Amino acid sequence: MTLNTIIIILLALIGIIFLIYILTKKDDNLNVNISERDSKMYSVDQMTKFIKLRMDEITRTNLMDAGLSEEELKRRKTKKYELKKALKGCTYGDVNDKKYVKELIFDLLHREYGVNQVNITNAIDFDNVDNLTSNDKFDILLYMYKQQFGYEGLTKLIQKYSLDELKTVYGASEPSYVITPEEIDDIFAKEYDYLSFEDRLSILSQRIYQNYKGFSVVDEIRDMNIDGISGGVSGLPESFMYQVAQLGDYIKQTQEKTVPRAYDSVWIFFKGKSIQMACLSFGSFEELKRVCQNIYKYNNPGQLSDTNGYKINEMKDGSRVVVVRPSMSESWAFFVRKFDTPNAVLENLIKQPGKEFVIPMLKFLVKGARVTALTGEQGCGKTTMLMAMIKYIYPTLNIRVQETAFELHLRKVYPNRNILTFRETDTVSGQEGLDLQKKTDGAVNILGEVATDAVAAWMIQMAQVASKFTIFTHHAKTFENLILSLRNSLLKIGMFNNEKVAEIQVVNVMNFEVHLKRGFDGSRFIERITECIPVKEKNEYTFDHRNESSLEGKLDKFMDNATHYFTKITETETFKAVNIIEYHNGEYVVTNKISDENIALMAENMSEEDQKAFREFLDTYFVGVGNNNTTIDGTGMATGGRRIVIE
Repeated sequence: MTLNTIIIILLALIGIIFLIYILTKKDDNLNVNISERDSKMYSVDQMTKFIKLRMDEITRTNLMDAGLSEEELKRRKTKKYELKKALKGCTYGDVNDKKYVKELIFDLLHREYGVNQVNITNAIDFDNVDNLTSNDKFDILLYMYKQQFGYEGLTKLIQKYSLDELKTVYGASEPSYVITPEEIDDIFAKEYDYLSFEDRLSILSQRIYQNYKGFSVVDEIRDMNIDGISGGVSGLPESFMYQVAQLGDYIKQTQEKTVPRAYDSVWIFFKGKSIQMACLSFGSFEELKRVCQNIYKYNNPGQLSDTNGYKINEMKDGSRVVVVRPSMSESWAFFVRKFDTPNAVLENLIKQPGKEFVIPMLKFLVKGARVTALTGEQGCGKTTMLMAMIKYIYPTLNIRVQETAFELHLRKVYPNRNILTFRETDTVSGQEGLDLQKKTDGAVNILGEVATDAVAAWMIQMAQVASKFTIFTHHAKTFENLILSLRNSLLKIGMFNNEKVAEIQVVNVMNFEVHLKRGFDGSRFIERITECIPVKEKNEYTFDHRNESSLEGKLDKFMDNATHYFTKITETETFKAVNIIEYHNGEYVVTNKISDENIALMAENMSEEDQKAFREFLDTYFVGVGNNNTTIDGTGMATGGRRIVIE
């Protein structure tokens, strides 16, 4: 072989090697480009943009230009109308509309966008747990539990791992209720198993839906059977972040993410406990603001503006929603309060020892047409207890309800009862609604909540005229506070000028108070049932001084009599609060008897069958109890008092 031949062969080999290198390099670049393209194309943000555009196309397309047959045109119009209706309804909290929209998102992603088992991991990396955020892990866990337990899924998850117990987190000096990212990481490691492609696409569809039409990270939580949820109520507000000059080193710490922002604030109200979901975050101030601007929109309650910095409304499922914004509040925030309507039954609400006489007592208060106040702090169960007690109002009595915002939704609980609810609007005042009720053949008036002076005046009006009796809720801490608060409200709005006269009006209206309490551990119970007994003044002034023979005797007798008289009329006591039932050491105890007057009036308003049951109830639990020296014999005679008609 000649030298030239060898050189040619070597050059050929070098050329081949170089060509292979070039081709290999090109394939690597191609793979990198494809990977980068997929990473962008199949990200949550890009797919959310696609869904928005596609939904807009479907709802705005002019079907008349498509050249469709009459039958196909009709079918397409129906689908278009259903989608537009669902897109509107899902933002109001309608779970059926939400399901419809999510199913359409699922189909669009799979059939049109081309999401498959491989590229779905560019959005949520199901195959690499280390790449999942706390939000991702919580969403996957909640999805898994929802598949098993439906809307009880979150409850089951919390109870299984005791997430509602007090714990001291790093940097805190006192224990609190909080669910940390570390806890979610541990639970996820125990629970997570392989998910099918359909499950993964369902989770992705939910993620895109909550960014598009839903309520961000709280969207699925809001649907769960819990007491409520709120956001924007902790962490640094947006305005606080700009005070760099004044805050110095503290702001440096916040910039390092060691201090949570307002958009990191998610709290749930679970079985009487306020629990911080430290594992979740809205991600930005803009996202928190978007949720606040959308969550209250059901039935077009008006615009939330800087001038009108709050809105109180209800959602389509009956939840109460309150939204606030700057400059009224320091940050955007919302509060959703859900009421446990299915369990609004006295037997479900009262389970402590002694329930055998507490439950009948509440029933007889309603059947006996007593004006009753349900009092206690926020979240102690007043509204749910009110729903449960209404069951025992005789069906022959029509019920009229006055509320600031629809909360009770009694017709959902009692669809066969004659019930109509009014609320205050921008153009119709609560007083006008109350006046209108008097012309609607109502027998019983219910007030959702006495929280303002005007509403307190409505309550007094309801109880005095045009109503057989009234039940309402109030935030008073003691019975004396309840009376004084209602009295002060009457004075503030100008109904009365004299404190004592106003107080007498309240006392003569009020019959009983049921005071509820929420324990430190979130437990709810009735702390006491109190009877209001008016102190009736007697005119004890006499003219005995006329019988005295001497002028000195007449003056002495007159002065004694006058002094006693003016002492009596200037006494401030207008009522006595007598606790009938109290809660002590985990059980209910009967502490005093019901007054003769209330027993008689309660019996007069009951049916014969209930009168008999009421007499047996008194004989069983109230004989020989308390300080009211009143005993009830078999004929209904109160010793030392008037005859009580209980046949």
